Amino acid sequence: MKRAFVRAVGAACATTLFIAPALAEVTKFEITSVQQKALEGRAFGDVGTYDKIKAKVTVTIDPKDRRNAPIADITLAPKNAAGLVETVVDVEILKPSDSKRGNHTIFYEVVNRGGKPSLGLFNDGGAASLEKATDGGNGYLLRQGYTLVWSGWQGDFVPEGAELALVAPTVPNVTGRIKEELLFDNLTSPVVAALAWPAADTTNAKLTVRAKWQDAGATPQDMSFKFVDPQHVEITRPKGFDAGALYELEYTAKDSKVLGVGFATTRDIVTYLRRSTDAANPLAEGGKPVIERAYAFGQSQSGRYLREYLYLGFNEDMSGRQVFEAMLPQIGGARFTALNMRFGLPGRNARHPQDPAGMADRFPFTYTETTDPFTKKSDSLLKSCLASKTCPKIIQTDSEYEWWGSRASLLVTDPTGKALKLPDNVRLFLTTGTPHSARPDAVAAPSKTCVMPLNPLHQGPVLRALLKNLDDWVVRGTLPPDSRSPNLADGSLVEDSVKQLAAPIPGVPYTGMHVSASSEDLTVFPSRIRGEYKVYVPKIDADGNAVGGIRLPVHAVPKATYTGWNPRSEGYGTTSLCALQGGAVAFAETKDERMKNNDPRLSVQERYATAADYVAKVDAVAKKLVSERLMLEEDAQRSHQAAVDDTLAKVRPKAAKAQ
Repeated sequence: MKRAFVRAVGAACATTLFIAPALAEVTKFEITSVQQKALEGRAFGDVGTYDKIKAKVTVTIDPKDRRNAPIADITLAPKNAAGLVETVVDVEILKPSDSKRGNHTIFYEVVNRGGKPSLGLFNDGGAASLEKATDGGNGYLLRQGYTLVWSGWQGDFVPEGAELALVAPTVPNVTGRIKEELLFDNLTSPVVAALAWPAADTTNAKLTVRAKWQDAGATPQDMSFKFVDPQHVEITRPKGFDAGALYELEYTAKDSKVLGVGFATTRDIVTYLRRSTDAANPLAEGGKPVIERAYAFGQSQSGRYLREYLYLGFNEDMSGRQVFEAMLPQIGGARFTALNMRFGLPGRNARHPQDPAGMADRFPFTYTETTDPFTKKSDSLLKSCLASKTCPKIIQTDSEYEWWGSRASLLVTDPTGKALKLPDNVRLFLTTGTPHSARPDAVAAPSKTCVMPLNPLHQGPVLRALLKNLDDWVVRGTLPPDSRSPNLADGSLVEDSVKQLAAPIPGVPYTGMHVSASSEDLTVFPSRIRGEYKVYVPKIDADGNAVGGIRLPVHAVPKATYTGWNPRSEGYGTTSLCALQGGAVAFAETKDERMKNNDPRLSVQERYATAADYVAKVDAVAKKLVSERLMLEEDAQRSHQAAVDDTLAKVRPKAAKAQ
């Protein structure tokens, strides 16, 4: 049987109809626009210009196939005449105009809430619209010749602008009791909150509030709520609770969607693009695909997605082949998503002061097989791909925040706190002193909700180097550097976090506060906490800076304390950490200034005798990182220039995009 495909050629929105046999589960690849020599015709090194393609892709999923069995509620989804589940996906591609000048590798980014954070991370900036020449940033990914591919996977929101999503099937005639956590960070009252799922019954809802997670949920007499409509609730706030109070609404929801199809669509679209010879495939020329391999990258929400994609076995395509040769999950910590479940919340990521377990925090946490002490189940992230022989090469990278806020120590220890050895196909790296994320042009700035100025350090230099290592690993068989993260063996991972500082640092309110990890039974409602897993945090030095991981020049030759944690301010829930943020507190400029402030940290002038001394120390660290393949030469040059431009006369924390 043949199916119709639409392919655009030439100018945007021009279309030509092709008839071709379907491959895998892609049954229609409709290109809606083509922009030749995109980004205003900007050329990227030897690769030259790029073309931008947008498409709507129909994917059909066989609910009876074992490879689709992990998708929650797939058997309950509406089916077409052939008994298959259908979904339509937004796809965007940026490919070399001359495929011969590319590196024949798909760089597939799992979009984050429909967006494209890789542009800011690897290219030091750039807009998701990819219209202007400047939207390519420094062009790193494009200068390497990658074919960039994005596709929607999140079916619980309506895209706006350049966001990419998919149309997920709705499960008919299903309701369920769920809990929403609402954190406002303001005192507006009454306040209207949007709910993730529409209410089936507005008469049996229950609202509680707590100042911190450890408290029992309260129902003050002056607190009330009402449904504005099935998907919005208006809450009248009670007195005595600050802006950081946690409100929890329990209600009966309806119209659950089969969100787990997002895993299958990634598998099937990437398989189609790299293997199909159809005329409709924009990455096939002369009856042959131009792609030889595929790498997957995901940041934060999408990094957690990649970990779960691998765990559920979706790196095996419908013909039993490997989909991605390599994966680079970024800032996912030891977490999953809340995607593949009824009434899932894939856009949520529980953090202080929210549920310390939550739907995103589920065993197994790491790539080595471990045993859950509460359920006695043994498992690992690699269990499925080992069985199908489709395990990719993996480099997971995390910011320091993940070690305080996302239980990252469970990547290197079992749930009881014993040290683990990672499998040979896995490397783990921490970019020390970094927040969850920051713009490449960020500066340390105050925040009303956080005690310390926000940490501005950018992780681009490390990611660029590690992507190069990952590519060399796949293409040339060159082993990457050994893992560089806090661990028990060298003492860079500690349990007694509260007593680390010998003397308090002004403006750095260190208490060892971190997010715990609980085992939660989600099979009952309300859920039940079984117990807590063992969690460690990074060791810090006398300046308050962590000692393990990859220390970029801005951290190894410091002028400030850069943390992966930042407590909430008075009035915003002081018993919790600011979500996703770190802190930055500058050193005193002179000895007199630090003595006046009782600051135990050496001043800038005590550390660096001259400007030349400071630059030399920065250059030495950068040179060592280059030799260790943890920094590229181009980033070492940027680091040098940033150090030259800096001044020792008046120092404040600055962006680390060049260091």
